[in-house]
Formats: sequence, C-alpha cells, structure tokens
Amino acid sequence: MEMSSQKRNRYRIMSILLLLCLLVNTSAFAGPKVIAKGVQAAVPSDNAEELRGVWFSYLDWMEMPSDPAAFQMKADRIMADIRSKGINAIFCHVHSHSDSYGKKLKTFPESKFVPTGKTAPQFDPLAYMIQSAHKHGLKFHAWMNPYRVTGYRKSWDDVPADSVLKTWVNNGNILLHEGQYYLNPARKEVQDLLVQSVTELMKNYPVDGVQFDDYFYPSLAKGQAFDTADYQASASSMSLADWRRNNVSTLIHRVHDAVHAVNAGAVFGVSPIALLSGLRNEKAYFVDIDLWMRSNQYVDYIMPQIYHGFEAKNGQGQAAPHAFATCLADWVALKNQLQSPVKLYVGLALYKCGSNVWDGNTVPEWLRYPDILMRQVQYARETGAVSGFGIYDYQNFDDPEKQQELLNLQKVFS
Repeated sequence: MEMSSQKRNRYRIMSILLLLCLLVNTSAFAGPKVIAKGVQAAVPSDNAEELRGVWFSYLDWMEMPSDPAAFQMKADRIMADIRSKGINAIFCHVHSHSDSYGKKLKTFPESKFVPTGKTAPQFDPLAYMIQSAHKHGLKFHAWMNPYRVTGYRKSWDDVPADSVLKTWVNNGNILLHEGQYYLNPARKEVQDLLVQSVTELMKNYPVDGVQFDDYFYPSLAKGQAFDTADYQASASSMSLADWRRNNVSTLIHRVHDAVHAVNAGAVFGVSPIALLSGLRNEKAYFVDIDLWMRSNQYVDYIMPQIYHGFEAKNGQGQAAPHAFATCLADWVALKNQLQSPVKLYVGLALYKCGSNVWDGNTVPEWLRYPDILMRQVQYARETGAVSGFGIYDYQNFDDPEKQQELLNLQKVFS
C-alpha cells in the first residue's frame, strides 16, 4: 500500500472543480446513508477503546527534514495534526525493505529513506517520532513489511555491501522473482532474523504495537519456482500451497510470541488485502486467515484494507465482491462464525478520495461524494464487530481534494 510522491500533481483540475462545488452546496454531494441491516446505530466516537490510526510510510519519511531540529519540529507538527483529527494512533514504518529506521536497530542496515542518516548520524529519528507521538497522546505501532527487500524506490544496489542480505543472495535465503528480491519465507534463518528484528525493536523502543501488512508471498503463477526447491527438499506431505501457508503462519506465531515476551501489553496485528477469497487462493499471499482468526496465538487484531467504496462494480457493471459493505460482511461473518478473540479493524482509503480512480462506475464514487470514509466508519460501527480503523495514508492529509472528506471524517472521530 503505497503510491508515488508525484500523486499531488494528479487530478488537480477535477479536484478544484469538486471543491468549488462543495463550497456552493456541500449537502448536494452527501452520499446516501447506508445502514447495516438489523443493527442499531452506534454512538459516534467517545469510545476510548476504539483504535483510530493513520499509516506513515517510507514515502512520508522521505519528506522529513535532514536537520535534527527541523526534523523534530516537523514531527511535532505531524503528531499534533494527526491528533487534531480525532486519530489516536500512528502506524509508522520501522522496517519497510528489510532495513531499519532507528539507530538502536542493528539486525537490518539503516534505511535509505531515513533523511537524517548521513547528515546527523548520532540523531535517532525513530526515538523522536515515538517520543513525539506519545507526547501528543498517540499510540505508536511499528509497521514492518515481512520478506520485502526491494521494490518501488529501493533497488538491489541500495543494499549495503556488508549487509547479511548481500551474502544471503547466494545461499537461497533471498530469492529473485520478476525483478524484485524477497526474503525466502521457507528458511528458518529468515524467520530467525525477522523475529530477532522484532525482539530488538521491542527491547530498545517503547512501541505500543507491531504491525505487518500485506507483503507476504508474491503472486506466483503455476510453474514459477520461487521456493519450490525448499518444498521438495522438505519432503512435506502438505500440498505446496498449504506448506507455504504454514511457513507464513509459523513466522506470525513466533512474532506474536516475541512481541508479548518483551511487553505483554503491546499488540501485534496484520493488515492484509481486503478479499478473504484472495487470502485463501492458491497462488499468492498464502495467509491461513482462518487459523489466525480461530485463536489468540497469531494476531491480536486483523485490519483488512477495504479500500473500496459502497458502489464498487466489476468490469461487467455488476456489484463487486470487494464493495465495502459486502467485503466487510464477509469479515464480520468470519469473526462471528469462529467466535474469534481477534479484534477486527478496517483499513480505509483516504488516498482514493476526490480522485478519478476506476471503480466500475461511469463517474467514480470517489468523485461524487465527499463523505465516503465517514459513512464507512458509521456503517462499520453499526455491525457491532469492528473495533477500530486505519487511514491510508498521512501523505494525503494536505491534498486539496481530500479536505472535505477529512472534515467529514473528523465529525465521527472527534
């Protein structure tokens, strides 16, 4: 879940027209009220237990100043801005590409996205981000991407020559797939390193939680090798897909234990893709979501990224299975069916608001209404099963076309 820093140059003409219309008559653009059937409406938001977070990605880190004093001032402004919108947590990148954002983290090399890395080698930006978040009444969840080594804005040449990652490329602990490098989910050495990185973080920084998102196994078409050699060497009686699910679940279970071993009050959660069918398929992710939701031994919360509107349609113009209410209903049904102790949160797509992103409609829902996220929060609360929300992402907070949506969202977050 990320987007180019050039996004601010997109949709400007359409956004300005939308804002002018909103100034003339905001109510004309209010979306239809959608109520969850058979559920009494909930009181808006004086629930202190409801998690309301915002993601702060490596792209946001890139926009931070390299001077420590300027960094601190901007960090304070960011935390105050987040808190003023009724949000009570930040999900901040700590490992995004098998790298580190804190000076006390040695398992992985320092990230190229930390702006103070070369100009102020003694300054610890992560420590200050956590300090500032807590000072402003925000929980700090350390956001990590498991397995990813390279990707957008991060190449193999950016990995330091003396990093363990460079030595691993020759022994199978790192795999090259369609031009990108991944830690091999099948290897115990990889799991050990990832668990070590989590333990190191928990022992050195007062974080309130750890979060993984959807970077698990990449999409693997039939016949693509990836870790099949490890599967064959294991002589496992499981199918390849089940073996891969077990690899991921083993890591998730170990990370859950590592987080709680250091701080019993901290939480570990995962923010996967929206569709349960996507998680259960045989060619990507390999997330055993039913296993995770059945007990309290894997995750404390799950936060599917339901980054779709109420009116989302497929290519044939029919209501899509990923449409917000339909998709959320599947998650609520799973939680209820399993009597799951895992908290259900919902990730929401601020980045789509006011944009011309395709959603199967002639005119995208995201252009027609300035209150989609507000209504999604209201709808989710009415199910009685949702305990919190995540907003993607902080870099959109200053976009002109998002402002009315943010103001409406603040009404149910304040």
